[in-house]
Amino acid sequence: MADGCASDPGITHVSMLLCLCGLFGGCTLPTLENRSVSTACDDAEARVTRLGKAIAPRADEHPGRSGIHPIQNPHDAFAARMLLAEAAERTLDIQYYIWRKDMTGTLLLEALHAAADRGVRVRLLLDDNSTTGLDDELAALDSHPNLEVRLFNPFAVRHPKWLGYLTDFSRANRRMHNKSFTADNRATIVGGRNIGDEYFGATEGVLFADLDVLCVGPVVNQVSCDFDRYWASESSYPVGTVLPPVDRDRLEQLAATVSRVESYPAASAFVNAMKESDFVRDLLEGRLTLEWADTRMVSDDPAKGLGKARAEGLMTCQLERIIGVPAHDVALVSPYFVPTAAGAAAFREMAEHGVHIRILTNSLDATDVAAVHAGYAKRRKGLLNAGITLYEMRRLLPGTGRAKGTGPFGSSGSSLHAKTFAVDGERVFVGSFNFDPRSANLNTELGFIIDSPELARQIQEAFDDAIPAAAYEVRLSREGRLYWLDRQGETPIRYDREPYTGFWKRVVVFLLSRLPIEWLL
Repeated sequence: MADGCASDPGITHVSMLLCLCGLFGGCTLPTLENRSVSTACDDAEARVTRLGKAIAPRADEHPGRSGIHPIQNPHDAFAARMLLAEAAERTLDIQYYIWRKDMTGTLLLEALHAAADRGVRVRLLLDDNSTTGLDDELAALDSHPNLEVRLFNPFAVRHPKWLGYLTDFSRANRRMHNKSFTADNRATIVGGRNIGDEYFGATEGVLFADLDVLCVGPVVNQVSCDFDRYWASESSYPVGTVLPPVDRDRLEQLAATVSRVESYPAASAFVNAMKESDFVRDLLEGRLTLEWADTRMVSDDPAKGLGKARAEGLMTCQLERIIGVPAHDVALVSPYFVPTAAGAAAFREMAEHGVHIRILTNSLDATDVAAVHAGYAKRRKGLLNAGITLYEMRRLLPGTGRAKGTGPFGSSGSSLHAKTFAVDGERVFVGSFNFDPRSANLNTELGFIIDSPELARQIQEAFDDAIPAAAYEVRLSREGRLYWLDRQGETPIRYDREPYTGFWKRVVVFLLSRLPIEWLL
């Protein structure tokens, strides 16, 4: 072979890579022109539904306040969503970060299909980062005349999706983390749970201890208006413009799949939970226990999904403006707690001014994202030196009795996922916001600020009793070294290394803590 025809393997590989990047870089998102326009069910229409008629008399007795019902048990959380879908008569507006193609995810998709068949207008808005394996189902649902699906910041390349991070990292790295489930603009569920077996206690693998709240009253309209804002945002794409069409019989296949799923032994607990739950019946008959309180919704401007939101449109600014500066007490629960240097300094300053601060997050053994733990771990000593109390949730083993529940943060699971805090025994936040740079700067978030001394008291009491029994307390020795106290038994157990973790896992976390990746966490 002549020298001029010889090929260099290195040059060939580089050329192939450049060609691939060019190919996938050319896969752009479709235009948003000619999208359908829709808005939430108006108040007059909503009041004449079953939910509206049931809620209106109680709401009229508490003008300006919203009724709050915490949902702690994972089975109840699943039943509440299923039963709200069944109770809806006009509209369902649903927004989630994760929707799994598993048992509970499939059952809930069919519940939306069944509602659409009854004539309910269903709008489903999902972040596209976590819809793996659902393309055909979402396209099929979208083909229903009463059901429309949109994807937030979708990936133009469907398989494999991660290529989108190579070709459009700035946009693909910004996700919609909001979670809401709203029926007839009369009742909504907001909180930390996504849709999937691990969030509803339906798996033997990872299970999450989580917290949602059911809300009725004026705050529901705030959620509906916010949903409209996201639905019409520049990041929300109709699935028909992103996904290829599917056969018309795909919806019937989904119904058949649900019939098979319901026959599984593991599904019986959830089918029975829905049948036996008094949740919606009590709500419709005015018996559901509600805490009536001034409640405000806080959320990010959806323009944050494209990096275009102004500072005043960010949740962090709203939280600061509404809550103000804590005077004497902060009790904070966050599964992914990365305070950053600035956040740690702010906590230390509060502590120096006499504010009693207690924080619960996941231990290294319990977390499902070790890199996030690395961002937290390097701030522990500074927080402890400031007098801040740190608890780290143990990895809880369902059915073993290894640990008690965690008070208002859900039933025992293998990992903490609730996101809540109480300030000065008066105000409570419940929602999707983690105290980390990703929630603050990259992802969009949603939550409620509830002026409720009763709910604040429950969180404070959990830190007094349930949390010390279900978590390690992190302390500093006289020599300035970390150690962990486990008080689940009669005699406290001390660990001088991260409990129940191996050498290499600790090494990886240490190395990650030294990398400049905190802004991504």
